[in-house]
Amino acid sequence: MIGSQTACDSHCWRVSIGVILASLLAGCGQAESGRVQGYVEGEFVYVAAPAAGQLVSLSVQRGSQVQANQPLFALDCISEKALRDSAARRVAQSRATLEDLNKGKRPSEVASIEAQLAQAKAALQSSEPEFLRMEKLVKSKASTIQEYEQARATRDQDRQHVSQLEADLQTAKLGARPDQIAAAQDDVLALEASLAKAEWDLNQKRQIAPKSGLVFDTLYREGEWVAAGRPVVAVLPPANIKVRAFVPQTEIGTLHQGDSIRVMVDGVTEPFQGKISFISPRAEYTPPVIFSQESRNKLVFMIEIVFEPEAAEKLHPGQPVDVSWKP
Repeated sequence: MIGSQTACDSHCWRVSIGVILASLLAGCGQAESGRVQGYVEGEFVYVAAPAAGQLVSLSVQRGSQVQANQPLFALDCISEKALRDSAARRVAQSRATLEDLNKGKRPSEVASIEAQLAQAKAALQSSEPEFLRMEKLVKSKASTIQEYEQARATRDQDRQHVSQLEADLQTAKLGARPDQIAAAQDDVLALEASLAKAEWDLNQKRQIAPKSGLVFDTLYREGEWVAAGRPVVAVLPPANIKVRAFVPQTEIGTLHQGDSIRVMVDGVTEPFQGKISFISPRAEYTPPVIFSQESRNKLVFMIEIVFEPEAAEKLHPGQPVDVSWKP
């Protein structure tokens, strides 16, 4: 009786093991043709400032939607504003110097030279007739040679004085020399470049949304110190949402970039329509050497699927999905 019971128990155990193995083999069988599992992937845009500073304003909250160019956050900008204002004053000073060089002397200085020129011309008008009179007298022996030479020297001196003042007046109206003006122009350009850099540094303390999308996360709170280049806000644009799936090598040859794909999501009746944007050229989970058909069947290739923005907004990173490419 005991032997019969032992034989029965052994038989029942073998039957149970057989059922379990059959179940495991059924579970490890090939997936349904034209249908695989996948997941939603999001490529975030991390918005940061190139300079460090205290976070003084956070204009968005996690989970909210933002539009392109909408303000996201601002860091303190006291030092950058001071540098910008200083650069602006230096540019104004340099421009004024250049303008002054182009103008030449001041009107009062030009008027002074003109008055001196008028006096010199009046003196020349007096010395010219005197020289002619002395020339006639010396010919008639009515005057001495010394008096004649003195009159000629006075006439020549007055002529040279008039020529000198005429040249001074022309120079006063011309302004500075060309090389001085060119140097002043280069100085203005250099200071304007410094001002542009200071403006850029100041503007970088206030960041805006580069694209429309979901504020996936805010990484700092107002009042905290943010290091240079550290992201403060993570934005997820709809165009950056995609589905990744792994297709067996036995079916990857039937798929092409641009093919339409149906993506099924739990709780949603209608599938999402997408297109294949990428097919990996490399196999995943590849054994070192393929020895058998069983090893070959393990090969899978990753594909990526993108959607229109209206559909992408309804998908969530990490969400499991079913991908189908056959009717």
